[in-house]
Amino acid sequence: MNIYIKNRNILAAISLVLSSAWMACNDDAFLEEKPMDFLAPETAYQTEAGLRQGINGLHWSVRNDFFFGEEIQEHSSTYKGLGTDVAYHGEDPNSTKFVCDYVNYFTSTNGIVREWWRRPFRIIQRANLIMQYIEQSDPSIWSSEAKKGEYYGEAQFFRAWCYRHLVSNYGDVPVVREVISSAKTDFVRSPKAEAFALMEEDLTQAAGTLPERGREEAPGRITRGAALHLLTEVYLMQGKYSEAIQSSTRLIDNMGYRLMTERFGGAGNSVWGTGDVFWDLFATDNQNLADNTENIWAIQFEGPSVIGGNNNRGSRAWGPAYFRMGNTPDGVTAFRGELIDGKYTGYSDTLGRGVSWIRPTYFMSRLVWGADFDRDIRNARHMVKRDFYFDNPESAYHGQLIDFSLYPPGAGRDPIRDTCQYIYPFFMKFFDPCNVQESPATSGNGASYKDVYAMRLAETYLYRAEAYIQTGQIDRATEDINVIRRRANATPATPDRVDIDYLLDERARELYQEECRFFALRRTGKLIERVRRYNNNPLHPGLNIQDYHVLLPIPQEQIDLNIDADFPQNPGY
Repeated sequence: MNIYIKNRNILAAISLVLSSAWMACNDDAFLEEKPMDFLAPETAYQTEAGLRQGINGLHWSVRNDFFFGEEIQEHSSTYKGLGTDVAYHGEDPNSTKFVCDYVNYFTSTNGIVREWWRRPFRIIQRANLIMQYIEQSDPSIWSSEAKKGEYYGEAQFFRAWCYRHLVSNYGDVPVVREVISSAKTDFVRSPKAEAFALMEEDLTQAAGTLPERGREEAPGRITRGAALHLLTEVYLMQGKYSEAIQSSTRLIDNMGYRLMTERFGGAGNSVWGTGDVFWDLFATDNQNLADNTENIWAIQFEGPSVIGGNNNRGSRAWGPAYFRMGNTPDGVTAFRGELIDGKYTGYSDTLGRGVSWIRPTYFMSRLVWGADFDRDIRNARHMVKRDFYFDNPESAYHGQLIDFSLYPPGAGRDPIRDTCQYIYPFFMKFFDPCNVQESPATSGNGASYKDVYAMRLAETYLYRAEAYIQTGQIDRATEDINVIRRRANATPATPDRVDIDYLLDERARELYQEECRFFALRRTGKLIERVRRYNNNPLHPGLNIQDYHVLLPIPQEQIDLNIDADFPQNPGY
């Protein structure tokens, strides 16, 4: 919502300039802006094709703002679980750029706090604009009334999607239903019930106008299933558990989606001669297959040959910086790497170029798997790479498992960097090994062009299980959890073990790297408790999280610019 005139002096200066222009010519036609030779909503949004481009722009914004489409490292990393119970910053556990200390990081002037506020409101403004032009459009521009409803529903979906972010992160926020076309400095924090009411209204209507699965215009476009999935989460956020059960059941039973339980996809699914149905879900090009009945909404990434394409930082964010670890115990380069243009690079195309932004906690890498560590296919060796080997024929240690105890005393190893930055379990969902499309000298430079799930039916089952737990229907919750666990070859859950913590554990096993973990932890009232218990950042155990961190601070610039109305800060900041 960064759309203010910053102070009254600027506002006065603009008024003076406009009044001077009026007195100089007094010509309405001269002052009227008519874009004739450049794109603007007044020209672009007058056709169905133009409005389609507007919808594509919403998708582009979501991809770039939340799914590593831009090089905004700390923003997307936090969105993907950094700073929760499942991950800490491995490159520098004492970093001030990434969330390693809640008290000193989440301040009202922090860039993350500002961007998590700005970006949803920016998309809301664009969605409102598209909805306004659809409402005002000439009926003759549409190929069908259904198509008009689809586009309107898609804009509604994105507006609701953004308000879900804002309410979870900040609590009460301004509810903006209309296009803001001039400077506004008197926003108020509406009770979050108003935002929830708008989300419900948008998603309920969209679920009636969006296309069914398989009838969307293109891969990645929004369907009725996506609206119902998000509506279920919105109900859970409000404690409307009966409604959440109804909407999730409608999606599970009646929308044409099914959990994938048999292998599918192309012959390239296996990289190391192994694989299973869970790997197939994340294999390159499998996300949008018609056979993949589990995909509800996948964010689309295109390779460098496509104008506007971008990558999901598949290894850069999650991968260890193995190439930085230096030498073997006998003093030669530990990773020789690929031979490119006559020299060895130090990088391997089976590992990419990780930078250790998101390192799994001990809870995520070990504890959460329990007795099923060697049984659960979500923890299989092709899904989580745990063993790394010295790779240099000049060393006597070539091909041996990297073990830092092999180094002699006084070898100068740094135990923090060795185990937080250089070598640690590498979760492979969004890495694309052996498929380097650019920067071969750095094995792709951390890039992957796999499409990324934003919504998957497995999560819908876990949403319904959450609602069943909250309503005391533990047997039914157990049944839904076991639908997921059976596919994973995991030991079935029993009702005596199933509670909210077990549900959150199962979400971690199934959805690590996919979900915004903050949303699930806040919604279930477990954020503070589980960060303190499970985040084992070696320099900041528990990340110094305080009770008031259940919400983020309102950005100070929002408060400062809102000069004509009070805009209170969240408690504790």
